[in-house]
Amino acid sequence: MAVIPENFLDLLQQKKAFAHLATIMRDGAPKLTPVGLDCTGGMIRVNHAKGSVKARNLREGAPVALSILDPDNPYRYIQIRGAVRRCVEEGADRHIDSLAKKYLGKDKYPFAQPGEVRLMYEIEPRAANAMG
Repeated sequence: MAVIPENFLDLLQQKKAFAHLATIMRDGAPKLTPVGLDCTGGMIRVNHAKGSVKARNLREGAPVALSILDPDNPYRYIQIRGAVRRCVEEGADRHIDSLAKKYLGKDKYPFAQPGEVRLMYEIEPRAANAMG
């Protein structure tokens, strides 16, 4: 597992920094999506609704890349490459609520759709490059 430089952990843990998450479609084409994230125990966590294209691309073992810009200084960023370590439904609702608190200042995720099932993905970093 790649070690994320300590002086860049603020982008994953404290700041409202969004990541651009790159996944690979079934036909081999790349897909890029902005996402909220957090980091715990060295694992990057993202959350998405079950059944979406991104959810299909984020199967366990799938390669991914993230680019995270510092919202206060766009010349400071980190790029992380890794793979999806696991995908779980358990705890995903709590996780999306914690991301809503971090990014929106709301206790509950306000964009949930009726009947929506959330999934939480843990991404294991394998390489990290940073600038700034």
